[in-house]
Amino acid sequence: MTDIERVGVVGCGLMGAGIAEVCARAGLPVTVVERDAQAARAGRLRITRSLDRASAHGRLTDERRVAAAGLITVADQIEALHDRDLVIEAVAEDERLKADVFTRLDAAVTGDHTLLATNTSSIPVIRLASATTRPEHVVGVHFFNPVPVLRLVELVPSLLTSADTVTRAETFVTGRLGKEVVRTRDRAGFIVNALLVPYLLAAVRMVESGSAGVEDVDRAMVLGCAHPLGPLALADLIGLDTTRAIAESLYAEFREPQYSPPPLLSRMVEAGLLGRKSGRGFHAYDGQPQRGAAAPSTPRSGER
Repeated sequence: MTDIERVGVVGCGLMGAGIAEVCARAGLPVTVVERDAQAARAGRLRITRSLDRASAHGRLTDERRVAAAGLITVADQIEALHDRDLVIEAVAEDERLKADVFTRLDAAVTGDHTLLATNTSSIPVIRLASATTRPEHVVGVHFFNPVPVLRLVELVPSLLTSADTVTRAETFVTGRLGKEVVRTRDRAGFIVNALLVPYLLAAVRMVESGSAGVEDVDRAMVLGCAHPLGPLALADLIGLDTTRAIAESLYAEFREPQYSPPPLLSRMVEAGLLGRKSGRGFHAYDGQPQRGAAAPSTPRSGER
């Protein structure tokens, strides 16, 4: 089915942990690398809790939960990935940070057959591939949050990605992980975020201008358009820092006003109001009142 049997993941935040989990649930040994021992422990706990939730909700048998957990190793040295067949980078959406990871992976990974993939949601893949001596083996493999639940993966070859790399990556994602692939050209935002982010930013601008409140904007899109989440709740789920980073990448590439991050979004990121992961964003998730321009509200049904 696929020649990829050993997987590595760089980064064990929300996306990296999810990618590691789906690979382990597919029966693959996975090594995850974090920046230090403390972050590695937190990453391991994040994966364990996700597996426990899946088991508790009947989406995973207890036997498969134990087996998946046993296939995951979390380390704090990138050299631990030297023998992997596929390494997926899933660190923060920062081009310099990601490029540095690819330079270090290029030196650490010894196999000349190894695929180096990025989970970037907005950065053109060629910029990361250029940080290596093997750009033909670098490909974008963009998963969606929550990774164990959402089936889509955007497959993004750069101008230098080989046809063999694309075939191997797609075969792995569809045949081994059971995901659905869409192919897209190597341009900022790819398909989903190029369409989604202007919508999210428009919702932020509506609140910023006083045209409507947070709760009403989200309710309108849930009840009027049958969206499972309103745009501001979705931005909170993505992370407002990540939403801004994607918008900045899109604006840098296309220079279109629809991609420019609104000042309110930037002020919230600077205040540490990042959404669900910080307990506060456009909505409050810790029971505390929300400060600032965005009024407090309670997460609605359909949010994960």
